Formats: sequence, structure tokens, C-alpha cells
Amino acid sequence: MAVSRNVIFNLRDQIAEELRKDVLCGRMVEGERISEPKLVERFGVSRTPIREALAQLSYEGLLEAQPNMGLRVAVRPPDSVRELVVQIRRSVETFALRAFFSRIHAHDFVLWNKILADLLAACQERDYLAIAEQDVAFHRSIIRRAHQRDLESIWNSLVARVRSHFWETQRRDYDDPVDIYREHVHILEVFKKGDIEAAVEALSKNIA
Repeated sequence: MAVSRNVIFNLRDQIAEELRKDVLCGRMVEGERISEPKLVERFGVSRTPIREALAQLSYEGLLEAQPNMGLRVAVRPPDSVRELVVQIRRSVETFALRAFFSRIHAHDFVLWNKILADLLAACQERDYLAIAEQDVAFHRSIIRRAHQRDLESIWNSLVARVRSHFWETQRRDYDDPVDIYREHVHILEVFKKGDIEAAVEALSKNIA
């Protein structure tokens, strides 16, 4: 019985990860209705892990229940709240960076360089959904590298409320999407120098 329960939770986490990407990167738009039967068909699983995943995303603020309408992709907060959330997100990500910076290893750069290679390809294709996915992946990797599960839960909730940054701001603020890639390359270059304060500043400037 215990094994079965673990399988459910593993499925829940995998499904939640995929749906989280869809919302954060703009594949699922604000107000879009969530259909359990379609998700069951998409993932080829029972309703149990689907409902577990949807409950997790609702807790994070990515989904919301509406009377007589079921679950929908949540409406984003007003700009005044967004400004506060951005400040908190900076604090969380730089806290994570400080937690592991002295232990950065070559394998960390292998992962980051792989993400940035995918980011460059997306920028060159002007594929803004893929750009958003790799941008999210880069910042999530910093949170996960700290190895503090509660930190990732906090970060997920924050990013849910500023998700438009990853796919609207990029279209508006960058004439050449490759500049997004260059910004992240600069962050890694600063990381390599080993100066924690410079690294924190470089990461902070990228969070808007």
C-alpha cells in the first residue's frame, strides 16, 4: 500500500511540474478553464494524481476555483502587489544563492550551460514560450541548488504571481531576444569569479 501511495505522489509531482511550466510560460492563459478529463487523457493516469497536482497548483496560486465554474488559471495580482512580490522574489533567490555559493561545482555550470544553450536556441528562433521555459528553468535551478524544499515552495508561490514577466516583458522590453541570453551569460561569468556580493547583484538585476 505504501508503494502505491508513493507512486501517486511521484505522479502528482511530475504532473504538477508540467502544468506549472504551462502556466508560467504562457501556454495556459489567464482564465483558462481546467478540464480534468482532458488532463487524464493527456497524462494517461487516473484522476487521483491529477487532482493532487491541481490542489498543489491551487495552493501555489497558479489556479483558482470559481463558483459554478470549477478551476481556472488564476488572475494575476495588480501591479502594486507585483512590485512587492518582485522584491520578495529577489530576497528568496539571493538567499538561495548565498546558501550554496561557496560550494559551486563544475557540475553546476554543466547544468546552467545546458539551460543557456537551450535559451539561446529559443532566442534565435524568437520562440517566446520556449524562452520563458528556459528562463524559469535557470532561476528554479538556483532555488533547487540550495537543497531547501520549503524555499522552492515559497518561490513557486511568488513566481505564480509575477509569471507575466517570463513571457510578456520579454516581448515588450527586448528588440533582440538574444539579449535575454546575454544577460544570463553575464550572471554565470560573475558566478565564476567567486565574488558573492557581485554574484548577488548580478542575479538581483535580472529579476524584474
